[in-house]
Amino acid sequence: MPPFLCFSTLLVLYFFSFTRLSKAQSFIGVNYGQVADNLPPPAATAKLLQSTSIGKVRLYGSDPGVIKALADTGIGIMVGVPNSDIPAMASDSNFAKNWVNVNVLPFHPASKIILINVGNEVMSYNDRNLMQQLLPAMQNLQNALNSANLGGKIKVSTVHSMAVLRQSDPPSSGSFDPSIQDLLKGLLEFNAATSSPFAINPYPYFAYRSDPRPETLAFCLFQPNSGRVDSGSKIKYTNMFDAQVDAIRSALNYMGFKGVEIVVAETGWPYHGDSNEVGPSVENAKAYNGNLIQHLRSLVGTPLMPGISIDTYLFALYDENLKPGPSSERSFGLFKPDLSMTYDVGLSKTSQTPSTPKTPVTPSPKPTKDTWCVPKAGISNAQLQSNLDYACGHGIDCSPIQPGGACFEPITLVSHATYAMNLLYQTAGRNPWNCDFTQSATLTSTNPSYNKCTYPGGST
Repeated sequence: MPPFLCFSTLLVLYFFSFTRLSKAQSFIGVNYGQVADNLPPPAATAKLLQSTSIGKVRLYGSDPGVIKALADTGIGIMVGVPNSDIPAMASDSNFAKNWVNVNVLPFHPASKIILINVGNEVMSYNDRNLMQQLLPAMQNLQNALNSANLGGKIKVSTVHSMAVLRQSDPPSSGSFDPSIQDLLKGLLEFNAATSSPFAINPYPYFAYRSDPRPETLAFCLFQPNSGRVDSGSKIKYTNMFDAQVDAIRSALNYMGFKGVEIVVAETGWPYHGDSNEVGPSVENAKAYNGNLIQHLRSLVGTPLMPGISIDTYLFALYDENLKPGPSSERSFGLFKPDLSMTYDVGLSKTSQTPSTPKTPVTPSPKPTKDTWCVPKAGISNAQLQSNLDYACGHGIDCSPIQPGGACFEPITLVSHATYAMNLLYQTAGRNPWNCDFTQSATLTSTNPSYNKCTYPGGST
């Protein structure tokens, strides 16, 4: 059997997830940072979020205005205890009780607070004293929640950077930094005992910035690439996100915490940067976030955690114009302060509930031109194979190009790749970036269907 026919074993119920796109999806979250002076009112933000399929929001603090605005929306809220409060919370149980009394009890359960993060990336701060105070602070906060009869209803955790790993490549060799392993063991025992998640901040963007080769960019953006084979597990990884998350999974498993859930507390890609920054662009940000969302919706999971979608919080809801550093630090926002999209990654539900204009307008004619995604002329067999592997590996129904399928013949690489590429384009939203395939594909108005082989088409 030719290698491009091997994906019959990888088919998943992909279309099931697409029947639910108009609903909020619990595994898609967003970070709501507030280091800015131009953000819209919390009430407007709450309405914006309800118009999307975003199901959860992460706050870095516990802004009462924001928490109250999210009441009765059904949106899960992750709130944060700042690093500066950790010493007091660790040393004084009454501080923890008062924190709960002020930041949780007035809002729960109307505001759906689901998790409280004590600190952010504390284990990477190189402040041993603060690191040692983290677990006692989490324990005191957990006890305060228990006293308020909220134990188990609201979880307690902390957020880690990928720097907690000593090794992450290949993913099967993932292991934690031995200098903090003793402290991590205590935190993980807490996670396991309370069924709270191990929250991490993986950024393929930073991986590309340190290795700016074209093949690395494709690997980071979920675009067609030759993949990377894990020398230990022999698993072939086709994107950096899965590789980074599985490195964490391997490290947790190695320490004996196979049952601790992973949550991605931050991940994203900047759409703008300074002239000396490598990687930021609207095209790359669209590709990363759009393909990541598609990956999550496919329910494929990662190689070490198949069949599930890890709760993933995109960074970020808005730009934070007061953040220091290079321009990229202020250019992660999916939405602008006027609530319009910075770029479209398929989160909006407006197609289900269109807004009514306040003044009469002449309606724009609906597009009637069907388009199909096909390979560009002269593409190499290697690229076609990569495109085929990528498309069929992302959950689309490739059975028509399997033996006995309506599109199995002609048995050529170009024919099978064309079918798979087009199907992925059609199901992913028919956006131009869905028909990119590392610039090896193009859109056409000529229907490539033949005989009984029907290529799905749709209007742009």
